[in-house]
Amino acid sequence: MKFKNVTVIGSGVLGSQIAFQIAYSGFNVVVNDINDEVLVKAKQKMAGLTKNYEHDLHVTDEQMKETLGRLSYTSDLGAAVKNADLVIEAIPEVKKFKADLYKKLATLAPSHTVFATNTSTFLPSDFAADTGRPTKFIALHFANQIWLNNTAEIQGSSQTSPDVFESIIAFAKEIGMIPLPLKKEHPGYMLNSLLMPFLRAAEELLIDDVALPETVDRTWMIATKSPRGPFAILDMVGLNTAYNIALSENTAQSKKTAAYLKENYIDKGKLGIQTGEGFYKYPNPAYMDKDFLK
Repeated sequence: MKFKNVTVIGSGVLGSQIAFQIAYSGFNVVVNDINDEVLVKAKQKMAGLTKNYEHDLHVTDEQMKETLGRLSYTSDLGAAVKNADLVIEAIPEVKKFKADLYKKLATLAPSHTVFATNTSTFLPSDFAADTGRPTKFIALHFANQIWLNNTAEIQGSSQTSPDVFESIIAFAKEIGMIPLPLKKEHPGYMLNSLLMPFLRAAEELLIDDVALPETVDRTWMIATKSPRGPFAILDMVGLNTAYNIALSENTAQSKKTAAYLKENYIDKGKLGIQTGEGFYKYPNPAYMDKDFLK
């Protein structure tokens, strides 16, 4: 099973990166989102990503021009998937949103189309029935800054076809990722099983008024020689994603976290790097200052 035409649904922080990386790797990519206004912003994100690729991967202007030429945009879901061999869903981490989308896709996409979710918190089996094609449904999870952190965690449900699983592994390699297959379903996959407790602990230190974000990050960076602390990572992930994850966990502490993020950041438009401010201000965050660790 080979994929030629790929549709990415959702043009947020990671959705835009996924679409750009796939186009950079030579595939035709249709980007779909809820309306044309959002897609205008998506085009701006894609243009911005060219600078990252030129700086970090030393690609040429011509390569970036060709990449942008392989991207097309539409807010019409039916038009977006009518020729798709593979659909990658990267919409917000809200279970109902995803379930509703897959029910629509089930009737709109060609029968041969494989569906993949980039969810970081839900399992493929949570949506397999909604897709109408459980054997052709799988999770394909990318890390932020996909062009540098080129991991692709691949997780199927008990109904996912082995052929589909192997095809997604091959596709991940084709787009420059290192495929990391899971033997069975596991909440949080591998990366987030390690990362989420770390970020959750940092959030609790802030919300319980133990320490400021800068102090927590300095502690981690000095003690581990890491380039970023947890709050810098949260800015990269996006505070809207952190908020949605906290809501989905539905514990007393996660509800407290969600309320804090909403009041202090979400409602003020401070969503992290994507909006120019989160726990830090961008493009020159304090943690990048040469004196931050002194």
